[in-house]
Amino acid sequence: MKELLGSDQAKEFALGDDGVLRFKGIICVPSDAEVRRLILKEWHKSRLSLYPDMTKMYQDLKKSFWWQGIKKDVAQFVSACLTLQKAKVEHQRPDGTFQPLDIPVWK
Repeated sequence: MKELLGSDQAKEFALGDDGVLRFKGIICVPSDAEVRRLILKEWHKSRLSLYPDMTKMYQDLKKSFWWQGIKKDVAQFVSACLTLQKAKVEHQRPDGTFQPLDIPVWK
């Protein structure tokens, strides 16, 4: 990609002063599955103990990182998250019927 920088084929790409390749100002992640998995793992657990669903995680992640197939990778990662799968509605017990509360009597 570095050879194509400055050409019409790579006009959306730029190399920053820090040596990081960016696509439209967003960090480009190399084609290393381990690096991508690490980014997904850190992003997923750093959300202040909230477990975002696939759409929310993808929307947040794409603001900072770019790579080919990011949406598919996020979907696969979220679908493999055991905590998120347990939190889904279909895996929870249904609520019981409501019970009326006693009305307090003033003496």
